Amino acid sequence: MDCAGCAATIEKRLRKVPGVSSANVNYASEKAYIEAEQHVGPGKLIAAIRNAGYDAEPLMEGMGAGEHAHHMREKEMGRLEMDVVLAAALAIPIFILSFPEIFGARIADAGTTNLLLFILATPVQFIAGWRFYRGTLAALRSLSANMDTLIAMGTSAAYLYSAVATFAPAFLGPALAVTYYDGAAVIITFILLGKYLEAAAKGRTGEAVKRLISLQPKTARIVRSGREVEVAAEDVRMGDILVIRPGARIPVDGIVVEGESHVDESMISGESRPVGKRKGSEVIGATMNKLGSFRMKATKVGKDTTLAQIIRLVEEAQGSKAPIQRLADVVAAYFVPVVIAIALLAFGFWYFVAPAMMVLGAPPLVFAMSILVSVLIIACPCALGLATPTAIMVGTGKGAENGILIKGGEALEAAGKISVVILDKTGTLTTGKPELIDIMPLGTLSEKELLACAASAEKGSEHPIGEAIVGGAEKRKVRVEKARNFKAVPGRGVLAEVGGRRVAVGNRALMAKEKVEVAARAGNEVTKLEEEGKTAVLVSVGGKLVGVLGVADALKPGSAEAVLALQKMGLKVAMITGDNEKTAMAVAHEAGITEVMANVLPEEKEKRVKELQKKGEIVAMVGDGINDAPALAQADVGIAIGSGTDVALETGNIVLIKDDLRDVVAAIDLSRYTMKKIRQNLFWAFFYNIITIPVAAGILYPFSGFLLNPMIAGAAMAFSSFSVVGNSLLMRWWHGGKSS
Repeated sequence: MDCAGCAATIEKRLRKVPGVSSANVNYASEKAYIEAEQHVGPGKLIAAIRNAGYDAEPLMEGMGAGEHAHHMREKEMGRLEMDVVLAAALAIPIFILSFPEIFGARIADAGTTNLLLFILATPVQFIAGWRFYRGTLAALRSLSANMDTLIAMGTSAAYLYSAVATFAPAFLGPALAVTYYDGAAVIITFILLGKYLEAAAKGRTGEAVKRLISLQPKTARIVRSGREVEVAAEDVRMGDILVIRPGARIPVDGIVVEGESHVDESMISGESRPVGKRKGSEVIGATMNKLGSFRMKATKVGKDTTLAQIIRLVEEAQGSKAPIQRLADVVAAYFVPVVIAIALLAFGFWYFVAPAMMVLGAPPLVFAMSILVSVLIIACPCALGLATPTAIMVGTGKGAENGILIKGGEALEAAGKISVVILDKTGTLTTGKPELIDIMPLGTLSEKELLACAASAEKGSEHPIGEAIVGGAEKRKVRVEKARNFKAVPGRGVLAEVGGRRVAVGNRALMAKEKVEVAARAGNEVTKLEEEGKTAVLVSVGGKLVGVLGVADALKPGSAEAVLALQKMGLKVAMITGDNEKTAMAVAHEAGITEVMANVLPEEKEKRVKELQKKGEIVAMVGDGINDAPALAQADVGIAIGSGTDVALETGNIVLIKDDLRDVVAAIDLSRYTMKKIRQNLFWAFFYNIITIPVAAGILYPFSGFLLNPMIAGAAMAFSSFSVVGNSLLMRWWHGGKSS
């Protein structure tokens, strides 16, 4: 593909294939993403692409996909390099021979010189420049036009006019028998050089994925029939036992079954210190083992590993389109026909109308011919096609390097417009690992008896507070019984039978539901705990309140810093929690948040998001992706934080691998920075064409005598695309919320 018009042509052909529901062709990444019914195989899709005049190959799955795409790009770069060398080697002597008055290189009479120029220019036009004719023919088969059409028309006009002047000068007459071989050859050389630099730059936009792929080890040592054997990493199967030596990268995800070590997981968690691993510990593929050695059982292999899922998410994001690109796509669809019309109108004006109005610097036909070629050559739909996808590729790739997985252009654009950030409390602002701190009996039960009742009832609970109570009992060596008829009451607590008695463990709402009276003394203890930022848990046995437990969930390191940073970015920050208002306010105060939504049940969080959206706010919901799933899905941008190895979390538009709230700041900053680059690119692409096309058409000539040389037009066109890609590549210096 040579421009956005090529991508649009392929998209149209693919959408016409029966069974295809959608097709997205990304000009920058040179990939097509297609949704189709199961009976539509790759063969039908590739046939449609070839009928449009292009070629394609199925993208390999797994770790080999990136290497395969890289190999294809290297082949194309090699072909481009050969064309550039051929064109430049011939264009230089053509240029020198065309200006003997400057270079003093007159070797014969004008007729012989023109014949030599024809011989030198023909390979440039039809060998080095064949790709432009091939692209033009492909476009004609689709009844469309693209950048290749403009280049082929412009250079062919100059070449054919020169050929007539060489072999039939009498037909044109002495005044008109001039040649433009230098223009055609130099234009093709400049454009090929620009495309080569553009291709090299586009290759660098995907370096983040290449670096991720390079983390995957090529081989693995597995135990077969009691012996260690070395196999290719892709040959590892689930259930295989792998031997991990000191200093080796772990090939796949798994569980340690023997031995101990420390593993550097910085590429996943961002934790700079190695993490201790022992029997039962989970390990992640592509992380680095340090000094110890161990054996592990493979639990996720191939495309199911954490690294493979990260790469898939990044590649899908890089192949997506942002809504802002729609304008460029609409313009690109009409761009080439409009440019051809402008070129023909300009030719007609300067040939038929202008000679009667002013004295031209050359015969009207020669003058008009120069105008026609300049307009056709300087127009650049490539820059429009590259403006958005190159920035998205670099932005999403840079995010992946920093543990921020942005799932596509829509999420990236929406994240750049956020006005309100809602933070879930438990597991987002706080560690999500509350600890039992206070045990206060209110009656005949001792501390141990109270804790035994509560822990036995909570034994079947998966809620962090329930786990804290059970963990507190185990830590204090309190015997936990097996409960019967366990029932979780969402947003309130749990009910169970312990030793034949009905036990309720939860908040005031649960006690009210169970018709348990909360006396003044108990109320005072609850208030005191809540004012300290602790969650007060009431315990009743047989319908009577027997005690209060205090559970504390500390703020994560960096939470207050992240909240302050979000506020400095001009964003409103709110906290949402199922906790009571006093506890919520205490935690919010510590974090620096003034707007608090407390006593909100999990199913009500979605409604709170909707309420803010109705007020015109662009809402980001930050949560753990489990209880917060409906709210994450409802928000304009759902940000799933601290998902660890579960990188395929579907509820979040943005997945933060590291368990650090400061990455929310980084994700929003990166999104804003990427959108800034997209707007810059689009401005340059539109500005370039709006300004240069009229200049090439000669609009300044009547006032200043300035006329754009077709060779300068070719150089400008060649480097306009490169400048857009280069501007996107500046994003590679962004790092963790510090944009440059």
